Amino acid sequence: MKTLLVYLKKYRKEAILGPLFKLLEASFELLIPLVVADIIDVGIAGADESIIIRDALLMAALGLIGMLFSITAQFFSAKAAVGLAADLRHELFDHIQSLSYSKAQTVGTSTLLTRITSDINQVQTGLNLALRLLLRSPFIVFGAMIMAFTVDVKAALIFVVTIPILAAVIFGIMKITTPLYKKVQGKLDGLLGMTRQNLTGVRVIRAFNNEEKELADFESGNESLTSMQMHVGRISALMNPLTYVIVNLAAAALIYYGALRVDTGVLTQGQVVALVNYMSQILVELIKFANLIVTISKAMASADRIQDILLIETGMELFSDNEKTGNDCLAFDHVSLIYPNAGAESLTDIHFSIGHGQTLGIIGGTGSGKSSVVNLIPRFFDATSGTVRVDGKDVRSYEPDVLRRKIGLVPQKAVLFKGTIRSNLQMADPAADEGAMWEALRIAQAEDFVREKKGWLDAEVAQEGRNFSGGQRQRLTIARALTRRPEILILDDSASALDYMTDAKLRRAIREADPDMTVVIVSQRTASVRFADLILVLDDGHAVGLGSHDELMESCPVYREIYDSQFSRENDGREVPGDEKK
Repeated sequence: MKTLLVYLKKYRKEAILGPLFKLLEASFELLIPLVVADIIDVGIAGADESIIIRDALLMAALGLIGMLFSITAQFFSAKAAVGLAADLRHELFDHIQSLSYSKAQTVGTSTLLTRITSDINQVQTGLNLALRLLLRSPFIVFGAMIMAFTVDVKAALIFVVTIPILAAVIFGIMKITTPLYKKVQGKLDGLLGMTRQNLTGVRVIRAFNNEEKELADFESGNESLTSMQMHVGRISALMNPLTYVIVNLAAAALIYYGALRVDTGVLTQGQVVALVNYMSQILVELIKFANLIVTISKAMASADRIQDILLIETGMELFSDNEKTGNDCLAFDHVSLIYPNAGAESLTDIHFSIGHGQTLGIIGGTGSGKSSVVNLIPRFFDATSGTVRVDGKDVRSYEPDVLRRKIGLVPQKAVLFKGTIRSNLQMADPAADEGAMWEALRIAQAEDFVREKKGWLDAEVAQEGRNFSGGQRQRLTIARALTRRPEILILDDSASALDYMTDAKLRRAIREADPDMTVVIVSQRTASVRFADLILVLDDGHAVGLGSHDELMESCPVYREIYDSQFSRENDGREVPGDEKK
């Protein structure tokens, strides 16, 4: 929580003026009972209409000025709370963007979404109320007690007894509920994760007729969360009735004792009314304070959870050694990789190098480690051992943005963002003009269907590109990567939805567009990689073959088995229609 208060420095003025104006408003409120006492003891008792009118106007003036101070205080408090929440949300989003893949996956998407939405909203609400009431309520409580002493010292002793009892009740409940609210938020994370999994995997769930099982799991998680919330709610709900009982018993004692003092002539009726008003003010403020404590408890629990995310190290340390080793465009020097919390290596002793303008093909069965290899190039993950080099330099010595500007990545899953075709292409290069975008679309074999769309480049793209077919989405993501004109283009099984003819045209167009561009093609099709300058064959994370197509057909049983499963023996050596070596 203390770490997050650093963000409040920017709003120091608002954080000071908000409570200050609230205290000024409270000062006027404390004067009201004395004016009421003067009306009763002087105006009414003396039948002096002028005093009654004067005091009534004074009360109205005090109320009006107090209202203006209150509005001003709420303006400054809201400005500080909203501003801090906006800055905190920006900082948290920026920090999440800087986390390595492994760190982000360890925390979990649902957890990060909860932190940046629900938890920050809780902090904003808590800060807003704290600036308005955290000083005002105690000021009213102790101010009313002090004012009671100015009326009658003995009667005011009731206040001295009542206030500590109330404080014990409030802070005792707060001590119990604060850790429980943390547990509630943890259960909420789990429920959100379950909901997200169901929404993203709804087709699979329906395909296997698992709706009832998923519904039962959700109901179980929901009931657990509800039970915890009800448990915390019951404890928190004790605060209001307990404070009401204590204050009303104190008010009853005050009225009884005040009546005795009036009979003896020590107190006037107006003074008794003033004392009861002060007790009522204490009651109202303590109820506000009790609710404030509940809100602050939630805000503090949320703040701690946000702070936990901000304290996570990015996992992307820069190496000072940026010495250039060799002139290869891309090199893996005995690289191994173990994913976080994994029991075994996903890649073992991968070793190869390719020069500028060459094409590397990576092929292997499902789960053989193909995507793991390409994820090491832009440094989404760091190699457990060995070195990955781009342009002869260790990728860990590059600033992440500098390294990734060299690379155009087309991920295995085609991801498009809501907007237009233009906005999606410009994600790779915001300065790209229409000529560059159309050229990228032409190379990606996407120009024809884009021209059929209304608005062409300004055609709408739905969330995740749902208004395009799988093949169209893949070609648009390829065009996005090409818009950047990268030094290294990585196609991570990104043509799986394309037919063989389109796939062949795509690869030929890429090579003709920029002969100096290094291309990495990951595929399960031998037709997609057979004309690569170098083919890496993976099996269970091991490199079981490295060479050209002809060499691997002679020396690598795994590659030959993949090839034979896709081409009949009588067609052995025949090129795919439309595909030829440059």
